Amino acid sequence: METATETPWLTAAEQQIWRSFLGGTIVLNDRLDRDLRTAHGLSMPEYEILVRLSEAPDRSIRMAELAAAVSHSRSRVTHTIARLEREGLVFRGQCSEDGRGVSAVMTDKGFARLEEAAHTHVRGVHSYLVDNASPEEFAVLGQIMQRVITQLGGQC
Repeated sequence: METATETPWLTAAEQQIWRSFLGGTIVLNDRLDRDLRTAHGLSMPEYEILVRLSEAPDRSIRMAELAAAVSHSRSRVTHTIARLEREGLVFRGQCSEDGRGVSAVMTDKGFARLEEAAHTHVRGVHSYLVDNASPEEFAVLGQIMQRVITQLGGQC
């Protein structure tokens, strides 16, 4: 068992950077979510699911794989897919590979909504994040976050 003396406490500078990172990611995600909801009636999780589906062969991904790809629980993805289904943006069907699993499939209406929303989202990412960093700073941020993803077994 780890003791308190073995804990690598953050320095004051590290603590400030950590709090800036937490606060920045929260307000960035909240703002991107608000922009998408206001302009297109989509939440960030819905948008991310549509992006993943648009990039997949036949715009189709097994539900379990989709949950892993967006780092959400299967239950949360199921509820999000249900909302997208009600709007006609996706549908669920049997997996084409083996017929045992369930896949989420993007409809043409879903693809059209994504095409519209992508402009809002990308403008926001540029305005709120990319434009606040030099190319070198942005590259370092990407490198750090990729190492975090790799260490923690996530996907991007």
